[in-house]
Amino acid sequence: MAVYYARVQRAQEGGYLVEFPGIQGAATQGETIDEALGMAADCLRTYFLGLIALGQPMPAPNRSRGRNIYPISLPALETAKIELYRIFQASGMKKARLASGLGIPRAHVDRLFNLNHASRLNQIESAFRVLGKALVLETRDAA
Repeated sequence: MAVYYARVQRAQEGGYLVEFPGIQGAATQGETIDEALGMAADCLRTYFLGLIALGQPMPAPNRSRGRNIYPISLPALETAKIELYRIFQASGMKKARLASGLGIPRAHVDRLFNLNHASRLNQIESAFRVLGKALVLETRDAA
């Protein structure tokens, strides 16, 4: 899972503001730190959905350290879709060519990037292969 780092600080109007260094326009807030952090993953997800819908480039996971910095993770399938979209955008490949390489209708390519669509992992893996990449899964001890 990709990890993005959020900066949490007290908001002037009360509560806590969450921002993501290096990701302009993605912010949320909550009455408590726990509530603000709970909303952070949804904020990122919504922000990424918007970028995908607009065909905009996707920012890479950021690396931040310091006080008031918290790691925010997205689910594995969403992370794979975001990375697939990032690589697809960077490749310059057209959706029609990706669809042809996958043997699917062009209209179905958008589902591979749609965070609301429950794509099968083997479809995502095949799309990475068409782009000359390999999807690698890794397990770690839980924190």
